[in-house]
Amino acid sequence: MFSKFLVKIFLSLLFLQTIQAQEISDLIEPVKLTAGVSDTILVSDLFYAKNYNLTFSANKDVSFSFDKSTKKLVLQPKKSFKGLSLLGFTFNNKNYVIPLLLQNQKKELQSHTFRYKPEGKPSNVVVIGSFNNWNRQANPLIERGNSRIYEATINLEPGNYFYKFSVDGKDIIDPENKETVPTGFDGFNSVLRITEKSSGKTYLHILGKTEKPNETNLSFYFEQDGKGSKISKSNIFALLHNQLVPPRAIKISRNKIDVSLSTKDMKGNQIFRMLISIAGKNSNIQSVFFTNGKTSGTKNGFSSWYDGSIYSIMVDRFNDGDKSNNIPVKHDSLAWQANYQGGDFQGIINKIDEGYFDELGINVIWVSPVYDNPNVAYRESPKPYRWFSGYHGYWPVNNFAAEEKFGTIKKLNELVTTAHQHGIKVLLDVVAHHVHLENPIFKEHPDWFGTLDLPDGRKNLRLWDEYRLTTWFEPYMPSFDYTKTDAPIKWMAQNAIWWLKESGADGFRHDAVKHVPNEFWRELTRTLKEEIETPGNKKVYQIGETFGSNELVGSYVNNGQLSAQFDFNLSYSAIPIFLEKERSFVSLDYTLKKSFETFGVHHLMGNIMDSHDKVRFMAYADSAVAKQGVDMRELAWTNPPTVIHPSSYRKAELFYAFMFTIPGLPVIYYGSEFGMTGADDPDNRRFMRFDNQLNEFEKQMLNRTCSIVKMRKYHPALRYGDFQTVLANDKIYAYLRCDANEKLLVILNKETEKQEVIVQLPTIYETELLNDINTNENISAQGNSFKIKIDGTGWRVLKLK
Repeated sequence: MFSKFLVKIFLSLLFLQTIQAQEISDLIEPVKLTAGVSDTILVSDLFYAKNYNLTFSANKDVSFSFDKSTKKLVLQPKKSFKGLSLLGFTFNNKNYVIPLLLQNQKKELQSHTFRYKPEGKPSNVVVIGSFNNWNRQANPLIERGNSRIYEATINLEPGNYFYKFSVDGKDIIDPENKETVPTGFDGFNSVLRITEKSSGKTYLHILGKTEKPNETNLSFYFEQDGKGSKISKSNIFALLHNQLVPPRAIKISRNKIDVSLSTKDMKGNQIFRMLISIAGKNSNIQSVFFTNGKTSGTKNGFSSWYDGSIYSIMVDRFNDGDKSNNIPVKHDSLAWQANYQGGDFQGIINKIDEGYFDELGINVIWVSPVYDNPNVAYRESPKPYRWFSGYHGYWPVNNFAAEEKFGTIKKLNELVTTAHQHGIKVLLDVVAHHVHLENPIFKEHPDWFGTLDLPDGRKNLRLWDEYRLTTWFEPYMPSFDYTKTDAPIKWMAQNAIWWLKESGADGFRHDAVKHVPNEFWRELTRTLKEEIETPGNKKVYQIGETFGSNELVGSYVNNGQLSAQFDFNLSYSAIPIFLEKERSFVSLDYTLKKSFETFGVHHLMGNIMDSHDKVRFMAYADSAVAKQGVDMRELAWTNPPTVIHPSSYRKAELFYAFMFTIPGLPVIYYGSEFGMTGADDPDNRRFMRFDNQLNEFEKQMLNRTCSIVKMRKYHPALRYGDFQTVLANDKIYAYLRCDANEKLLVILNKETEKQEVIVQLPTIYETELLNDINTNENISAQGNSFKIKIDGTGWRVLKLK
């Protein structure tokens, strides 16, 4: 007994030593500040630590105060300061820095006049949008004389804005603005783009690397329009992970910069970052990723989540591997499309073992919710009041049991184990917003949930923005009200972690993120890091679902909350641009750059073509559905689309070529790899088909998709590289992805006819030859310029030499 007691003491001391010696493993992202404007941040959103015993160093540009108990850091930048500053601090006897990106003043405001001409004589017209937080009193439109034209002029910073007109209480899109974006819930917003006035180009290029034993030399080039200013070491901010690179490691020759890094003691994943700040203007941040001292991505395998290519599976609709658990719900008004159809855990295991995902090149599987769901049907509240079962998994009646029609928790663990044997990681789908009415937790703790009946007599039902954090999706789906007490926050966070431990899975996809307060995501992530990441020396990936502005989506993405979210705004913008002749790649390039402003170029956001909540891409491409976001549920029941035009498969392939060559993690929704079509829910959830169930066009697209997925897998610049636009017009989109290992040029042609394109590359690359990485064709360049032909609805990826 005494010896066991000593062992316990030893283990406790070892654990305490580990805590005391803890280093900061999270990459501290830059904090964006406005000169002269105070801001408060949670340090726990910047990085995880068991304690926050931090000692900050004085900073000449920013005054600050830090409250260790609340983890709040108040920053007050001076009015005169612009550019970048590093706020130093000490933690466990090690020095770290927080990058602070500042601007001397807000971006130049530009005036925009909203105009609306109604048919009648309304008494109240206002413009509501993301620029005024959808305030219905802030910006009324006034009639100009007796013209029947109502106007409001507003000064706005450059950016993308969503808006509508509210006319006597009824919300409508701007009839004069053809550009719209779906709200995510069967409606639309109009889109306003205020472009920033160009102030000249500054860009920090990555030139390459030279590797020696225990040392890597990185080369960069700083490009400035005009004469520019001479660079000194004081203009260069270089960090290895979160620590300053000593000035002696940096050498400057005019605009060329070399950095020598010792790789002898590099363990795990580390990131080198460099930024040039000169004359108050910041360059882009160049990042070089290292894995155990070598630049990441050069070896096959999974070094970090940047290597991920995700495949989304709806369990019930993928593959039936166990006929014994086929128990559909019986109800006289329940249509087969809304009932269980036999997919299960064993079916997924079988396809993993058969090598389906290996052949496709996928290394991450996201499975739909696996909770036990009700065995009876329920009627949805919107007209026409159809009946549904819980085949999708989003109606949990027991948060500690698997759906018996899918299998057992033991079988789920086998699924994860089998996936790991094939080098595939698994994400579980977490439903933290609500449970089903029959869930015991609702019966035991009704005080943890919001009320369905509002004081004004309305039902708190699908009020997505008005009651964002408490609205119910259906009368039989009680929504947690996490604002009342911490108890449900801790309970639900522990439940999610319980599933991760029981299954052995590697991360989460989170449902309805914006309808759950930030406090929940912080508690979940803190506990994950404490119980799983730190002891297991692993990174748990968490990706969320939020429909809204980049600012709203980004408010949940940081080291203290989620790893990423799906970039729905990019998807909604990109799809019509690829499919409609009158739309231009200029608009897509702008949207992509705005996304980078929020999430950075090196991000883990999910890039999607379609999903279980969206009409499938092929329905748009084949013109079965005319417009994104239109409620196509009736079409799903009465006239489900089929693919008529073989050319539609080329359109889907082109979109995948885009999705797999831009920053972020590409996500394939099951069946889309071969061009499965479908209208709205449940038609977008058809049963999966394999092998000889595919027609010849589908087989061809599947083969081309495999090539696209593997292209990303074998070329690190597509996973770790920067992003530079080379050409964007009505027909062609060309961009560079460069890292320390290689430089790749992607060219997309959305026209149906072959295009001959003249491409001008950055002079500093001194490109003489380009090699098509798919066909192995060599193309000569003169003066960094070359001419190339791109097939109609085609694409090419070229390696610069």
